[in-house]
Amino acid sequence: MFAYVMIANHIQPQEVPMFKLFKRREEVFHKLIAQQASVTLDGLKLLCKYVEMRDPDVADQLSIKEKEADEVRRILIDELNRTFVTPYDREDIFTLSRSIDDVLDYADSTVSEMQILNVKPTPYLHRIASLLKDAAYEIHQAVLRLEKNPSVAIDHAQRAKALENRVEAVYREAIADLFSGPENIQHVVEMLKMREVYRHLSNAADRGDEAANVIADIVVKRT
Repeated sequence: MFAYVMIANHIQPQEVPMFKLFKRREEVFHKLIAQQASVTLDGLKLLCKYVEMRDPDVADQLSIKEKEADEVRRILIDELNRTFVTPYDREDIFTLSRSIDDVLDYADSTVSEMQILNVKPTPYLHRIASLLKDAAYEIHQAVLRLEKNPSVAIDHAQRAKALENRVEAVYREAIADLFSGPENIQHVVEMLKMREVYRHLSNAADRGDEAANVIADIVVKRT
């Protein structure tokens, strides 16, 4: 089979095997997932920066990154709807994209809640944000290695899962600390605020864990 391409306003037959065309379409998904993971990593770096500085400009930058990631995901879904052949199971591509996007969504909502509720960073927030950033790095590396080095991709996915488990451990420490403070109305108010912020970060960790699981599933299905 041959493909037809437009050259100088004339349609001319080109001897391009169809499998090469399918390959090009498959590469679109690799690029879009990698772009999502890259933007998410940038966003998690901004989360760490905001927790450190509480700079409104950093919060705005994170919000822009979140919108950028949403646009990449919209393009990916559009490609899924228009493409017959995909490099991996369609549901896996969709779920991986959604999970990576959710990590950044929760990072953005964390900062929004901190601003609205006027929450001051705690040592627990610093630790969780840093762990989430490291996990986002591992997810990004896993996605980059998924096509040509699947075993390396699994290694990165496992590291991401280990980091997400550490997030959950710190989250439990943080919640326990909240409930060990003085029993007065002011403390209860602050406790409720902080619990809401911690919950967003815990949700981000859950989505990162899901992304790592999908990457592992993709590799297993290819073997």
